[in-house]
Formats: sequence, C-alpha cells, structure tokens
Amino acid sequence: MERLIEEMREDLGRRIAVAADRLTDRTLAEDPGYAALTGRPELRERIHRILEQALAGMDRDSRGLPVDPACARTAHGEGAQAAVRGLPLESLLRGYRWAGRLLWQALTEAAAAHDPAVLPRLLPGAAGLWEVMERMSDAASEGYRDADAARADRHRERRAALLDALLDGRGTAREAADAAVRLGLPERGRFAVIACGPGGSLPGPVPAAPAVVAAPAVVAAPGAAGVRVAAGAPRVWWRVRADGENGLLDLGHHPLESVRELLAPPGARAGVSPVVGSPAELAGARRLAELALRTAPAAGGPGATLLDERLPAALVASDTELADRLRRVVLGPVLDLPPEDRRVLLATLGTWLACQGSTTYAAQRLYCHRNTVSNRLRWLERLTGRSLSDPAQVVELALAHTAVLQHGAG
Repeated sequence: MERLIEEMREDLGRRIAVAADRLTDRTLAEDPGYAALTGRPELRERIHRILEQALAGMDRDSRGLPVDPACARTAHGEGAQAAVRGLPLESLLRGYRWAGRLLWQALTEAAAAHDPAVLPRLLPGAAGLWEVMERMSDAASEGYRDADAARADRHRERRAALLDALLDGRGTAREAADAAVRLGLPERGRFAVIACGPGGSLPGPVPAAPAVVAAPAVVAAPGAAGVRVAAGAPRVWWRVRADGENGLLDLGHHPLESVRELLAPPGARAGVSPVVGSPAELAGARRLAELALRTAPAAGGPGATLLDERLPAALVASDTELADRLRRVVLGPVLDLPPEDRRVLLATLGTWLACQGSTTYAAQRLYCHRNTVSNRLRWLERLTGRSLSDPAQVVELALAHTAVLQHGAG
C-alpha cells in the first residue's frame, strides 16, 4: 500500500485538489450552515487539508503506525472553530463523511488510471481510511463539544451578572437599564420578582438558549441563570444563589396571580413581590419578594405567597427585634404559661382570628364547645390586658400572634 500510494503521489495530488473543489462547491450548495458562515477560499483550504491528512493517516495505518497526534489536534481545532462560529455539529460531521467518500473515490480512480491490476492491492486500505476518518470525526466532535460547553458557561456567567446587576441593585440606573436591554426586558412594563428558599422546586427543564433573550415558547431550566417560559405564562429568568433562587418575571399582560399556576406543578414554595414598572425597581422588588417568602405560613405547604396578601405579617417579619418585642409585650403572660396551656390559648386565638371573630366557627374547627372557646378567650384577655371587643387591641393581638408563628414562642 505504501509503495502504491507513493507511485500515484503526483496523480493523487491533482485528484485530491479536484476533490477539494468538488466538495467545497457541494458543501456551499447543500449545507446553508457553511454557506452562511464560511467563505469559499477558506472552506476549500480546510477541506484540502482534511483530505491530505486523511491520506497521510491511511498511509501510516498501512505501515502499522498510529494516527499522527497532529492530525487529531487539527480536527479538534476544526471542531472548536465550528462551534465558535455557530455551525451545527451535524454539518461538521457530514463534511467529514463526504471527505472520506471523495478521498476513496480519488484513490480508486488514481489506481485504475495507474494500473487496473493494482486495484485489489488498494482494498485493504479501505478499513484504514475509515478508521482515520472516524478518529478525525471523533476529535472534531470533542473539540466542538468542548468549545460549545465553554461558550455556554460564558453565556450563563454573563446572564448571571446581568441578573445580579438588576436584582442586587448594583451599579447606576444607566447600567441597570443596559442590563435590562441585554436581557431583552422592555424599558417600561410589568415586572415582579419571585424568591424561593433553599431547595425550592422550579418549573420546567433547562433551555440551551442561544442568546440572553428568551423566545415566548416552552423552554427553560435550572442553571445559574436559566430562562423559563411555559405556554401562556410570563417569562421568567431564574438566578440560582447559595441561599435560594430568584426569578425575574416579565409579566406582560398576565396578572400577578398567574404566578401561582407557574409554580403550582412542581409545588414550589415562594414569595412574590408586588408589580413594578421598570427594571430599575427590581432590586427593591427582590427584597419584598424575600420578605413575602418569610411570611409564608410554615404549615401552609407549597405555593406562592404574594406580599400584598400578607402585609400585616410582612410588617412583623421586616424587623425581627421589633417583632420579638411585640410578642413579649402583648403575649408575654401567655408565653410564660406551661407548654400545654400556652399551646391551647395560642391555637384558640389563631383559630378565632381565622374565623373572623366567630366563636361558633372557632369551636367547630377546634372540636370543642362554644363556651369552651369563650372561656379560653376571656382567660387570654385577663392575661394580656387586651379586649377582643376593641379593634385596635385585636390588631395588637393579631400581630403578636403572627410574630409567635414566625419566630416561635421563645
């Protein structure tokens, strides 16, 4: 085989040059991926190099030598360059398959022109040729995947930095506006922020988004900053943090309550900020979303807690020191009772408040007689010095009871 290739070297060189021209024209005509990203001279040079390297690899294989490492490095670089340019991997591998076929055709034609009797001597080289082409394709695929993964990492890092700039309030108002534009957010709109605690379950699979702007389709996924869109739902940019996850919502025309459906399927427990009108207000919205999450009832199970539905609890949660003072001043005598008595009185107060001050309904929920509830409430009034018939003092008791639920009985 080695001697045969050497004898046909001059003719093979001409045929390989013609094959490179043919493959270049075919590639540009049939594969729009190459046509859009590569000029003809550059593509022709790359194809010619691949054909020559494949022939050299076939020659080495016929002599029992391993594939030249430089050949694999070249193919790896070709794959990485294709990924950087955005060429589909399928197009790259198709080019290697076509190159192998044309090279074998050039070899057989050269052998037939040289001496038809030597064609049988060429046949054992077929396996070597396809072995070389397979190794080159594998190296190109590896280079493509490595470059694509690196590009995706850089993309996620850039998007994470943009989200941080908005959600943390970093930089100037102009920088925030620029970050919003690069994320595809309108200058004015309807935005909100979701806050999920550690381990919060988020909707949807991860997208392999080609850009920071998410198209309104069913895509998305976990990652440092994934864009998620469910059909008929607001767009969400997720930012994973060590202490939980934040979601930046572009509500568009959707009502804020639609967040409940967005989070309902996986059962996420989250806090949701009020609607804001510009990206510059998102840092404040994130703080309000985290406050809303802190007000979510511990026994309430998964679900979205909207801040505007929990404003009294948010007042208590916003200042831990003041909340502790409130529960000690208002409910101190109750908290000092033995554990069982304390539990009974706090449960009775909470149930009575949930039943909008109805002793009858509270008794039904507590599975006891109405008089029992009345006696417990009078006991609570004596201990606290607050009257349940005074609206202002009921507010104090309700806020103090919320402080107990949020921070414990102490």
